[in-house]
Amino acid sequence: MSNIRITKQFSFETGHALYGYDGKCKNVHGHSYRLDVTVIGQPISDQTNVKFGMVIDFGDLKKIVKEEIVDVFDHATVFNKNTPHVELAKELQARDHNVLLVDYQPTSEMMVIDFASKIKKRLPNNIVLHSLKLQETASSYAQWFASDND
Repeated sequence: MSNIRITKQFSFETGHALYGYDGKCKNVHGHSYRLDVTVIGQPISDQTNVKFGMVIDFGDLKKIVKEEIVDVFDHATVFNKNTPHVELAKELQARDHNVLLVDYQPTSEMMVIDFASKIKKRLPNNIVLHSLKLQETASSYAQWFASDND
């Protein structure tokens, strides 16, 4: 049986600030992110299986990514917890804002590494995370490939 790659696209709105950065992104700002999640596997060959012919049900993939990424990051502001932005984060949280404190600089590059780790843990054993593409703007994105990280 052939290996097949399937991709599901997601979108979410997230704010962040890059502490120590020498440009405009040191300021709190937001993006309309688009995340493409590509997995690879063999279509189910058991004709008695209700998911016969599928690598993974798109709905099952959607549930994983929604729970791990979209529901967590959508309309949140992300700060590196190891920077003075923690004070700003505490102030925002006190005003009932959704704030995420992460242990990395919240760039697209670092976010896509975090997302890959979270998604891989939830995939069925016969499905492999092939790649992620996190688009920050119309012309800028970060990509993660399993083949670059094995």
